Amino acid sequence: MKKLFFLILLSTTISLAQKKSSLSSTPSSLDTIVLAGGCYWCVEAVYENLKGVQKVVSGFAGGTVKNPSYEAVSSGETGAAEVVQITFDPAVTNLNEIFKVFFTVHDLTTLNRQGADVGTQYRSAIFYKNEAQKKAGQQIIQALTKAKAFDRPIVTTLEPLTAFYKAKDSHQDYYEKNSNQPYCQMVIQPKLEKFEKVFKDRLKSKN
Repeated sequence: MKKLFFLILLSTTISLAQKKSSLSSTPSSLDTIVLAGGCYWCVEAVYENLKGVQKVVSGFAGGTVKNPSYEAVSSGETGAAEVVQITFDPAVTNLNEIFKVFFTVHDLTTLNRQGADVGTQYRSAIFYKNEAQKKAGQQIIQALTKAKAFDRPIVTTLEPLTAFYKAKDSHQDYYEKNSNQPYCQMVIQPKLEKFEKVFKDRLKSKN
């Protein structure tokens, strides 16, 4: 599928879904969304560079274990997913753009897998905190499916956010602190470069 068609479809679909919620947000209020798109270090590195994003925290959501450790989640036995909690300013960015980035930088057609990272902890998921976020997620997935945008079915799940558990401090801002490590170079950097190319006009200024 051509990149231009994909982005136009995303923009149109999410704009319709978010019309009401965007109007209800005041410029001074901040909002949050929790997303799972594979390894949280990859997703974190992308959103930390998007204009309007105030904070990105890596952690866990879903599953049956309260406040699970990274090791427990990595075992695949807790049912939790690696996620990022994104805090953003609706006056600068919005759920429209947040979702556009999300569906551009990860594979939403591979079940419980992103590249070499395999397991339910690496699933593609939107953890919604209210009906507006749930409806927006449903509408974009339905639209992409109807348009046959991908050769394979979309496997992104919509799950209610019951709790978000922050990962340990050493796992926060991981790419920024460890950009020379092989995993960062081989796995995170390509995703970041794709994001920077597609959303070049929406990048934060680097001082």
